[in-house]
Amino acid sequence: MRMPLEEALLRARVRRLTRRAGPRARTPRPRRTTDPREVTPKRTAQLLVGAFAAALAVGTVLLLLPAARTGPGAATPLEAFFTAASAICVTGLVVVDTPVYWTPFGQAVILALIQLGGFGVMSFATVLGILLFRRLGLSARITSATETKSPGYGDMRGVLLRILATTVVIEAAVAAALGLRFGLGYGYEPARALWHGVFHAVSAFNNAGFALYSLSITDFAADPWITLPLMVAVVLGGLGFPVLQQLRREWRRPLRWSMNTRLVLMATAVLLGAGTVFLCAVEWSNPATLGPMRTDEKLLAGLFQSVIARTAGFNSIDVAAMHPVSWLGLDLLMLIGGGPAGTAGGLKVTTVAVLGFVAWAEITGQGAVTVLGKRLSRSVQRQATTVVVLALGAVATATTVLMLLHEDLGLDRILFEVVSAFATVGLSTGITAQLSPAAQLVLVALMFLGRLGPITVATALAARTRRTLYELPKERPLIG
Repeated sequence: MRMPLEEALLRARVRRLTRRAGPRARTPRPRRTTDPREVTPKRTAQLLVGAFAAALAVGTVLLLLPAARTGPGAATPLEAFFTAASAICVTGLVVVDTPVYWTPFGQAVILALIQLGGFGVMSFATVLGILLFRRLGLSARITSATETKSPGYGDMRGVLLRILATTVVIEAAVAAALGLRFGLGYGYEPARALWHGVFHAVSAFNNAGFALYSLSITDFAADPWITLPLMVAVVLGGLGFPVLQQLRREWRRPLRWSMNTRLVLMATAVLLGAGTVFLCAVEWSNPATLGPMRTDEKLLAGLFQSVIARTAGFNSIDVAAMHPVSWLGLDLLMLIGGGPAGTAGGLKVTTVAVLGFVAWAEITGQGAVTVLGKRLSRSVQRQATTVVVLALGAVATATTVLMLLHEDLGLDRILFEVVSAFATVGLSTGITAQLSPAAQLVLVALMFLGRLGPITVATALAARTRRTLYELPKERPLIG
């Protein structure tokens, strides 16, 4: 043990040496520069928007050609622009009768835009997920890879090829089933049967809703050989590529499914069942919809419309003749939509499911939000809330604008049209063509926003890594 004097002398010597050495020079950290060629979530989202805008421009120009229209002359710029936007955004709203107004060339352009829109959204959404996965820390990446059982998920080229293969296989199988039914059951010539099968298979899997019949699928409402393949294609496209891939690998081992897969499958089953019961209960005796049908036909038509409300846009019964209560129920189904990284639109079932679990945790007084045995990250809760609030704001704003432009149409019809456009569904009460050019442009903006908005917003929120070095004092306002 040192004596006090020795300790004082030692401390004084240390101070002299420190002053003599001067302050320690700090090596400046090299500033992180971003390579303009680096692929980031932000750049990918920008590329997504730019690619869709370019495809929309090209599609509009092609539909403006005289060869695209059956009558004399060419389509008007608004007709071509609206149709191209509805096709690339896989919506299905139309201002002209597709099988009557457009030639086979015009229909082929529409089909190509549908395919680009559906495949593009699935691809870009999956790539954005991969890029966000790479931005996670090591522990989070290990956890995610363990949950999804996909350590090679970062191979973007392989993922895109698998998306393409999945799309081709499903569309080919549905097209074959439909083509055989059109040919054998309705006497179509082979070329026409094949064309109708391919067109409706692509339109169904990409949740577009374009049909080569003026009354959509109403003539086949009681034919399960037509409606069932369409429903299968719509559901598979709406599940999303991550879910399809995991089901392909581990369909016999449900305990190993990720939270995303289980949420999408559970929510899809609940919504399809609830939608079928609701529509059948309301429309069962409606003489203009389900009333004249047999019991089995009513159930089939109710199931078909419940599936289609997941953003496909076909209809096997007259939507304009439905009860306003049915319109409200369809509004909710359309707004929820399908699964993430799929061809369906809407808010996505996972977003709504997260908010449901958050509400349940608050009602039951739980300290943390748990989903299927796992604790839910607070950042995911905030992202889901933000997406829903922005979507509801867009729907409310567009509804207000259209009400000012067409107050004679009523709130229920206008709200239905707005939700259908934003959720990229395509169902309509028959007022699309009656709207003024300004109102139709509002719908185009909604379709574009609804197709790309949730993806880009969610990506921007997930990619933000802002670290706060301080916290402000807490205070709680009164709620309710």
